[in-house]
Amino acid sequence: MSLISRSIPLLVSVVGLGASGLTGCASLSNKEKGAIIGATTGAAAGGLIGRSNGSTTRGAIIGHQMDQQAKEIDQNVAGATVERVGEGIHVTFASGLLYDFNSDVVKPTAQTNLRELAKSLSKYPNSNLLIAGHTDSVGTDAYNQQLSERRAAAAAAYLVSQGVDRARIITRGLGEAEPVEPNTTEAGRQQNRRVEVAIYANEELRQSAAQQAGTR
Repeated sequence: MSLISRSIPLLVSVVGLGASGLTGCASLSNKEKGAIIGATTGAAAGGLIGRSNGSTTRGAIIGHQMDQQAKEIDQNVAGATVERVGEGIHVTFASGLLYDFNSDVVKPTAQTNLRELAKSLSKYPNSNLLIAGHTDSVGTDAYNQQLSERRAAAAAAYLVSQGVDRARIITRGLGEAEPVEPNTTEAGRQQNRRVEVAIYANEELRQSAAQQAGTR
């Protein structure tokens, strides 16, 4: 496991964009989809979300909770790469950790990881998440798109079975559209077969943080 803190450019303004705002995500470009995931879907990079609303303090309040949640996920969820990105958390699983090749059934050995993630989400009910599935370029675009969607949905279904409110979860399949490495080698293809989870503050937490910031 690796807990990383980083900041990224704010490519897309996602301030105040919750689950309802992401229902039109399919119409976004690949670059914009990647930016939403990278900026943890509903939060902005670094302190930009706070500054864009005139309150760096608000960002610090949300960031403190995310620091604690990221630390716990990093300690308890084996095989996950955990990154603190701005006011959110970005968790990456190699798809081979969760699924057999060409399968969307969560492995029995992976269920422990998702149970631990569900525990964290239950402990912090004021955070929502986007689950995005990715594939390599082997096979047709259409098949890879469907596989990535099924894998994201399967991960979501398992979290729901562990008590996570389905209303907190958005799923997206991005197929082979967002590679992190060239697909020309098996090592690169393995990196591209992954599931990403973006955890971000819900509207209740953002409003609470804004109220707290206003009293300081």
